[in-house]
Amino acid sequence: MAQTVTTTRIASRVPLTSRMSTTLDEDAQVVRKSVGLRRVDATFMNGLSTLNGEGATIGRGFPIEGIPTFVDPYKARQWALEHMAGAFRVMARKGYLEGTAGHISVRDPVDPDTFWINPLARHFAMMRVSDLVQVNMNGEVIGGNKACINNAGFTIHSALHAARPDVNAACHFHSIHGKAWSCFNRPLEMLNQDACTFYNDHAVYDTFGGIAFEGEEGRRIAGALGDKRCAILKNHGLLTTGSTVDEAAFLFTLMENTCRAQLLAEAASASGIRKHICPHEEAEYTYRLTTPESMWLEFQPDYEYELQESGGSLLN
Repeated sequence: MAQTVTTTRIASRVPLTSRMSTTLDEDAQVVRKSVGLRRVDATFMNGLSTLNGEGATIGRGFPIEGIPTFVDPYKARQWALEHMAGAFRVMARKGYLEGTAGHISVRDPVDPDTFWINPLARHFAMMRVSDLVQVNMNGEVIGGNKACINNAGFTIHSALHAARPDVNAACHFHSIHGKAWSCFNRPLEMLNQDACTFYNDHAVYDTFGGIAFEGEEGRRIAGALGDKRCAILKNHGLLTTGSTVDEAAFLFTLMENTCRAQLLAEAASASGIRKHICPHEEAEYTYRLTTPESMWLEFQPDYEYELQESGGSLLN
């Protein structure tokens, strides 16, 4: 029997208490789930009505279909690559493209010691599944598009995937507000509800080693990240991770917007206006609701929009 492929949960997250089927075998019901212009065979993993034992909810009524899991690891790969291509298009629409800088990586469900990354100099808004490149930990292209990849991207992501087996995806871009905030070499303050997503769960890499062409720089970045899911890289930008590419991508867009809000608050407070920081208890409570499942769900509107706008071409 083929091994069931599931996404890896981050240990610090609070598990869901209301679940639907989380496995797929010969006796399991196979559901044909419509997603935009395509369909995939999947079970519905994790009904997203209840987020913790205290009954906090993200929605009401019927449970929302959650992260699918697959019997066939090749189907799991295809699903991950479709969402990876969609994530690049989201980043393009949000203006995170800066020349050839920026990359997303996804650990391969078939061979977890390898990962997928974007080709060098392919515009994010044009990214398709067939553009993506599979590499091993030696930087050798072993599958997918036979194309050149970003050397700095490989340096960072290979070190990250080696150091963090719980991480299935990572995003790094040179977005404007992330770059601006990174020069302060400070963590984000819990200024609002959205910022609490990063409560005690983002690191600051306080060394700028130049463009990350050397393996040691990648290992230093991975070391600075530690067991956190996000990092601010001084004089560089932002780095986010997740158990799915959807989670990592949503965290990146949210962290970029949180940096923007922080910069606006800093500018306003320079005139003497006091900042009111969220209390620790409330910040921690809010943070505990930001599970991998809920972060995955938050990204779906953006993904579905890109799928529709592309006419399905991103799946090719």
